[in-house]
Amino acid sequence: MVRNKIAWFVFAFLAIMVGFYPLMYVFAAEQSGLLQGKAAELLASKIWNIGFYGHISFGGLALLTGWSQFSKKLRSRRLNLHRNLGKIYILSVLVSGVSGIYIGFFATGGIIPAAGFISLGTIWLYTTLRAYKAIRSKDLQLHQGMMIYSYAACFAAVTLRIWLPFLTIAFGEFLVAYKIVAWLCWVPNIIFAYFWVKRKGIALV
Repeated sequence: MVRNKIAWFVFAFLAIMVGFYPLMYVFAAEQSGLLQGKAAELLASKIWNIGFYGHISFGGLALLTGWSQFSKKLRSRRLNLHRNLGKIYILSVLVSGVSGIYIGFFATGGIIPAAGFISLGTIWLYTTLRAYKAIRSKDLQLHQGMMIYSYAACFAAVTLRIWLPFLTIAFGEFLVAYKIVAWLCWVPNIIFAYFWVKRKGIALV
């Protein structure tokens, strides 16, 4: 019981902390974070900037709203709030997911990280839209299962920032670490979601 509470606290804490991460780009005096090392031509592109800031801003909002959807107390005591937060989450995923797929084509390091991030964005959109369609059809079990997968994909924003420093130290080179983390940030999350859904006995067909 205590272990579950600690895990829940860590889960929510990380989601909230990384959810506010986009503010760094607002208050930073110069290029920082993932903008470092980007080509000047890319940084000058209005379309790419719209995609980048749309992705991180609404991705942060998805992180901030999505974790609460797994609270049984919120669902049972404040169902309307649960539903409204869910709507915000879905809209945030649509904007961030589409933007993420677009900027994925320009990922640092070429085709390997590009394929990783584009795959992530596609899975995130697919599972979220299936979750939305399921709740509209009043299929609560499918909705719950797809939301687990959806937030596992969303949580890649957190796991990327956990893995990347360690990989950079281990390989001594950011570019190699970035190519690996483009896949490592989400594939284990989806595997974890699979076993979580299976443990709950949720049928997704």
